[in-house]
Amino acid sequence: MKNKLFITLIIFSFLNISYSQNEKITTQIAWDTWGVPHITSNTIEELFYAQGWAQMHNHANLILDLYGSSRGKGAEYWGKSKLQNDILIHTLGFGDLADDWESKQDPETKLIFKSFVEGLNAYASAHPESIDDKNKIVLPLTTKDVNMHSMYVIFTRFIGGSDLGRVQQWPDMGSNTYAISPKRSASGNAMLVQNPHLPWWQEFLFFESHLNLNGKNMYGSNLVGLPGIAIGFNEYLGWSHTDNTIDNADTYELELKEGGYLLDGKVKEFEASKNTIKVKQEDGSLKEQEIPLLKTIHGPVVNQKENKVLALRMVGLDRPNMLLQWWRMINSSSFNEFESALKMAQIPFWNVMYADKSGEIFYLFNGLVPKRTEDSWAYWNRIIPGGKSADIWTEVHDYADLPKVKNPTNGWLQNANDPPWTSTIPMTLNPKDYPGYMAPQSMNFRPQRSARMLIEDESITFDELVEYKLSTRLEFADRILDDLFAAIDASDSEKAKEAKIVLEKWDREADADSKGMLIFFSWARKFNVWKESNYSEQWSIDKPNTTPDGFADPNKAVQLLEQAAIEIETKFGSLDTPWGDYYRINYNGINLPANGSDGSMGVFRVAWPGSKDEDHMYVGGGDSWVGVIEFGTEVNAKVLLSYGNATQKDSPHNGDQLELFSKKELRDAWFTKEQVKANTEKVEVLTENGFKDKK
Repeated sequence: MKNKLFITLIIFSFLNISYSQNEKITTQIAWDTWGVPHITSNTIEELFYAQGWAQMHNHANLILDLYGSSRGKGAEYWGKSKLQNDILIHTLGFGDLADDWESKQDPETKLIFKSFVEGLNAYASAHPESIDDKNKIVLPLTTKDVNMHSMYVIFTRFIGGSDLGRVQQWPDMGSNTYAISPKRSASGNAMLVQNPHLPWWQEFLFFESHLNLNGKNMYGSNLVGLPGIAIGFNEYLGWSHTDNTIDNADTYELELKEGGYLLDGKVKEFEASKNTIKVKQEDGSLKEQEIPLLKTIHGPVVNQKENKVLALRMVGLDRPNMLLQWWRMINSSSFNEFESALKMAQIPFWNVMYADKSGEIFYLFNGLVPKRTEDSWAYWNRIIPGGKSADIWTEVHDYADLPKVKNPTNGWLQNANDPPWTSTIPMTLNPKDYPGYMAPQSMNFRPQRSARMLIEDESITFDELVEYKLSTRLEFADRILDDLFAAIDASDSEKAKEAKIVLEKWDREADADSKGMLIFFSWARKFNVWKESNYSEQWSIDKPNTTPDGFADPNKAVQLLEQAAIEIETKFGSLDTPWGDYYRINYNGINLPANGSDGSMGVFRVAWPGSKDEDHMYVGGGDSWVGVIEFGTEVNAKVLLSYGNATQKDSPHNGDQLELFSKKELRDAWFTKEQVKANTEKVEVLTENGFKDKK
């Protein structure tokens, strides 16, 4: 009898547990004090609906601007300032490509997009007061908008950005990332640093969110207007992306003849068509403009001059499930699951850096690399004479062919936009084992600084890793100041000797209170840091992190310092003016002293200049999303979204993290249920009519 009762109680308990696990969770958004949405749901549909709602809450007008522009209708909505952008979108055929993608996308991708867009539209309907009148014309939004915006960002800003001349709009594109294994971690836990560097405007802005689906925690960021998490972590693992030295777009110069173009000495006809777009005039009327479109076997014609045209060929046009791959990555709980997601090969660009709770670390030179006929980086890294059909690639390398390193013996991995070969020092990867076109050979001062900080620390604590991430020390200063001082001592320049006194006292950092950074920065700009002929010993792959070194012309270096000193003294009255007096943050009416610089001089804390006036220079981009994560029994993470998690004019979170940026501080990522509850400002719950404040 007792045994039967015991069995009955066990069954009853099991049924109760099963019932509670399957019990409907009310989808809700807990907004924390930094404007980060912590979304809880037990269905994918409601989770992404909530994320769409939350993004629109923080970025309604930005999203409408981005989507309207990515449609190729910016000129119709807002006037001729958007015309060239519209022409580019039509030239590259994004409208037709989006239709093709939608017909081929995985059902789960379609579900995510549909739910996300429904959330965007629901917020716009519920809160029309949040939307500027000029942007309401973009509504309603569709899943095609998500596809067109994602391909606009991927193809015109990254894959084809260099070929289209668009990456030149910011001076230091890229990112930093670290993965630290237990053997180099003081705690015995693996650690990860996430740190993309992008402009602080428009389509490059990140949105931070915390997703909890059926009890699974997922935290991180994605670009505004895109669903899911592209750089993130969960209880088990995390990853980051950096721009890689990958050439997966080519521009071909084609010679015109008899109304066509020459290929292998024969005339080939263009595939010609035309589109008509509308352009809003100053009086509000619309004027139609016809856009002629030419397509070659290489790709679409993007420019035409006299008797030649330029045609662009890009990878990834056949990969419609990039966002699904990120979703699979953030849902992984082991390296094997994560690598299975990587093998989907839907993400055509960006290195991957990985660490997990089991102590695994991993680096992948990720992306779609064309299989090419000429085994030379230099051959392809140019405008290619397009007369040879042999130069038209059709296949890309498999995942197995890509450079990758797992659990290196040195215990760490780094990437600061250097080629894959220097992900470890000493190098684990040998470029001779890969095609010459896979990646170039170089290591600039920023990755050299990146590697040096890890090389010099055998037992890295979490706090030290945060410190390294925020380091403004200049590798170039450490490398060259001894040579500069020797050159000054050998000269008769009194002004250079005055500058030397300041530089000797300088901490070699670009902090707001650093005295000496201003004159060194001015001199380095004149010197031209990465002009190889400036050095007596040029960069060598045999000494990747200790070259270049020495001056080819010491006298010229002194003359440039003298010029810089005279200019600084004339303008500021003193050679030891603090860096932050000149270098400032000026964002959404917030004006604060800045720290960091562009990465060319080996500053790991990248904050590159975007504008200047007579008296100041202002940060334009750099450190955007920052995450430092330790995978212990519980995840320990500190983060920062430099410019804040909102762009709406009336949002308190539009720029509210800049003070932390100015102070070189990060904030805690509230990841556990207890942390979220303790820092929640308000809670919204899902109803039939969107989200409503919880009473």
